[in-house]
Amino acid sequence: MSKICVIGTGYVGLVTGACFADLGNSVTCLDVDENRINKLKAGIMPIYEPGLEQLVEQNVHAGRLTFTTSYSEALKDAEFAFIAVGTPSGVDGEADLQYVRQAAESIADLVEWPIIVVNKSTVPVGTGDWVADVITRRRNGRPLEFSVVSNPEFLREGSAINDFMYPDRVVLGSMHAEAAEKVARLYLSLRCPIMITDLRTAEMIKYASNAFLATRISFINEIATICEELGADVREVARGMGLDKRIGPSFLDAGLGWGGSCFPKDVKALAHMAVLHGSHPQLLQAVMDINRNQRRRVVVKLRRALGTLDQKVIGVLGLSFKPNTDDIREAPALEVIHLLENEGATVRAYDPQAMPNAAAVLPRLQLCQTPYEVAEGADALVLATEWNEFKQLDFERIYRVMRTPVIMDARNLWEPDQMRRIGFTYFAIGRGNQTGGR
Repeated sequence: MSKICVIGTGYVGLVTGACFADLGNSVTCLDVDENRINKLKAGIMPIYEPGLEQLVEQNVHAGRLTFTTSYSEALKDAEFAFIAVGTPSGVDGEADLQYVRQAAESIADLVEWPIIVVNKSTVPVGTGDWVADVITRRRNGRPLEFSVVSNPEFLREGSAINDFMYPDRVVLGSMHAEAAEKVARLYLSLRCPIMITDLRTAEMIKYASNAFLATRISFINEIATICEELGADVREVARGMGLDKRIGPSFLDAGLGWGGSCFPKDVKALAHMAVLHGSHPQLLQAVMDINRNQRRRVVVKLRRALGTLDQKVIGVLGLSFKPNTDDIREAPALEVIHLLENEGATVRAYDPQAMPNAAAVLPRLQLCQTPYEVAEGADALVLATEWNEFKQLDFERIYRVMRTPVIMDARNLWEPDQMRRIGFTYFAIGRGNQTGGR
């Protein structure tokens, strides 16, 4: 059993802490947000993540997982301090490291024993060296035996526990091989490839991985735009591409583009780092431009179908940036709603998990209790997030209750022929330019 402190109880920190506890370690999760910690102590999860509530509950009950707002309590006798705090985007896309600095300084102030500081947050290349400098300067001549290890996370919201327990790989970077080996031992029971490299390479692996996945999504969305003009079906195109072993099928689903807490922030941060050091990240800029344009294209299609959006009622199904999460950060649905409201539309929406979060940032949005309530009297219906419960809706019922039977399937979830047989004017992403309707 190792004694682990995890600083930050967001998606990464809470999942990391709970999973390490489940592997038999003694874990204390720390957060400066007292309300969040009080909820966790009461068994109330601050985020929606399948399986997380049960995992936290069983490890708290077993005495392996505790929560606190006290740095001194969390760090007491800790062998490892995982920094898993937020690194939001700054004005120019740079990562804001103020919370990383606070964590590093607190470690420097309180620890008087050998410790390994593990950067779990997604941080700019060079941050590992910077954290070491912050700790050394803060000690002001007082010696401390410590090492910094970069251990980037590759957790997908909605499947984060599975991703932790069955990872494709664990990446570790450090200038101290012994420290990296000690962190590696925490993961040995997962029986996955463990890659040990230097600090900056490990940090770059995280950014390069996310930027490449974002590029694949933007690429297939650009192909979808061309498919629409040429009458091809992007789903079949993607399937044909994915059967090539050199390409593979993952991240080739055309739709509204990527969002969430990672891709937007990380692509912007990588582009910012490139510019700052004299490079010209033309591909990354194009990837971001294509992603932004996907949301606008949906609004353009709706405007063309309805003639105007002013005083129209538009229903939106799905608010989270992807299924199985309540996270609305950089969610495509929110940008679409914002554009629709700016053109005078009244927007109503339903999401299985994300409505409380959306209500806090979209005061004009009308929230409904069912998809059918969203469709009642609507001039158009937009599918923005492909939750499973949207796959088998009663479309005959939806057709009857809509004022104008226009559907914008922005996730290519439904079958065009079925929609058109019912009588909908149906639009999708990259599936030819036929619209149907009675």
